Amino acid sequence: AQMAVQVAVLPSPQCLFDDPIQIHVTGLLPQQAVTLRACLADESGELFQAHARYRAGSSGELDLTRSPALGGSYSGVEPMGLLWSLQSETPYKRLVKRNVLTPFCVDLEVYDGHGNMSRLLGKCTNERRFLGEGVKRISVREGRLKATLFLPPGSGPFPGLIDLYGSGGGLVEYRASLLACRGFVTLALAYMAFEDLPAMPEILELGYFEEAVNFLRKQQQVKDTGIGVLGLSKGADLALSMATFLPGIKAAVSISGSGFNSFIPLRGDGFTVRPHPYDLGRMKANEESGLVDFTDILDDHRDPATWDCRIPMERSLAKFLFLSGLDDANWKSDLYCQDAVQRLQQYGRKVEFYSYSGAGHLLEPPYFPLCRASMHKVLGVFVQWGGQWREHAKAQDDAWHRIQAFLWQHL
Repeated sequence: AQMAVQVAVLPSPQCLFDDPIQIHVTGLLPQQAVTLRACLADESGELFQAHARYRAGSSGELDLTRSPALGGSYSGVEPMGLLWSLQSETPYKRLVKRNVLTPFCVDLEVYDGHGNMSRLLGKCTNERRFLGEGVKRISVREGRLKATLFLPPGSGPFPGLIDLYGSGGGLVEYRASLLACRGFVTLALAYMAFEDLPAMPEILELGYFEEAVNFLRKQQQVKDTGIGVLGLSKGADLALSMATFLPGIKAAVSISGSGFNSFIPLRGDGFTVRPHPYDLGRMKANEESGLVDFTDILDDHRDPATWDCRIPMERSLAKFLFLSGLDDANWKSDLYCQDAVQRLQQYGRKVEFYSYSGAGHLLEPPYFPLCRASMHKVLGVFVQWGGQWREHAKAQDDAWHRIQAFLWQHL
């Protein structure tokens, strides 16, 4: 008779979302063919699933850090494959975390055979949290600010960081909350399409971002040696603008961004940086999929007529880290990053720059599954983000470690 099959998540079934885990199955028959499945229901009830076929070892055990998957959502030795290959039943859904106070629960199931997953042998649940023990979440509505502050446990002082997402808008907290778990006082900042902030502002005020910097700098747990700013997409060029035009910023991280101001004029004290010229008439819609391709809407960034839209980063005293995916199907981020890096290097500035083959636009914290296309909240159309599953997962893992190392080094 077969022993009871046990599925274990090591070191613990509860962890932070960006923690790697070891999935262990015991009690199988020697060489038994099994299928492992992961299921995650997001906050709207959308189901994300992945599965992979395995064969138990001679002692009836399976260790995903050593056993290769024989097919399914991925193949080969991929300890975290069941997480990063999760896919929604509805096409073009992106896995995001809206409420960081609750975990995502991933059900891990083992089925007999490589067929139709009819006989369940064992299961367990991996609870993946966005707030570690003792991390505080504080809603901020001070002055004009619409933000959320995350404080690591203890009195610090800790490096301070402002976290900006892209033109989809809203107040996105999950990356900021995870960074607070890693020792940063992090302010997730909304700047469009949230509460009374317009979906497509006519202008963005540098003063609003300065308020955020001042708010963060006066927190007693924040080191007084200067703060960092991290942005994705539109948030990336805002991060570069903040590092250029505002005092007190020591480090800026640009993910899938550009070295010029995009889409919305940025008004500072006595100057305005206009957006890089673009024409929405150049966007292409795929007739079969309905997906929209934006990559050609911008005028040529090498044309001197567009250079007044550039962010004069060479004036900044901050350190810069640029990250981009070579399979970004939304934005020519690698080209635009290289342009920004070359400009900084011309001024003798040292810059860190990593581009990832097979990675798409949405470089998220580790183990968020690739989203190749989804609804753009502000534009109201389905847009492409690009990326290849395994390569994108590897890029997210690497980028996450590089971002933290860079911020620790310079803050």
